[in-house]
Amino acid sequence: MGFKTLMVIKAVVCLAFGVLLLFLPSQLLSLYGLSFSSAAAFTARAYGASLLGNLMLTWFARNAEESPVRRAIVLDLFVYDAVALLATLALQFSGTFNVLGWSIVVIYLFFTAGFGYFLLRRKRVA
Repeated sequence: MGFKTLMVIKAVVCLAFGVLLLFLPSQLLSLYGLSFSSAAAFTARAYGASLLGNLMLTWFARNAEESPVRRAIVLDLFVYDAVALLATLALQFSGTFNVLGWSIVVIYLFFTAGFGYFLLRRKRVA
């Protein structure tokens, strides 16, 4: 998979979850077996805003050529997804999420592996 494809997939996922968390947080959280409160509303909407920020970054940087700036973007997204993967795994193993929580784990694992690949990959010299 190419860099642009990974960035577009990340943008689409961020759009879907970001919009749902901003406008339908209780419905989305209930799918994962989570209860809803005013604190959950604030957290969900703040996270939705963060995802929309990631959407902007991934969409507008999707055509970035190999450079120190692209590497910084990839490092940022790798760290973001890796930390979210660990946090989501901890919540899943603690029983906070229902079985659908594993879908979030898989999403973060996919992006952590994808951005990790681009961090480790070295450009071939022709």
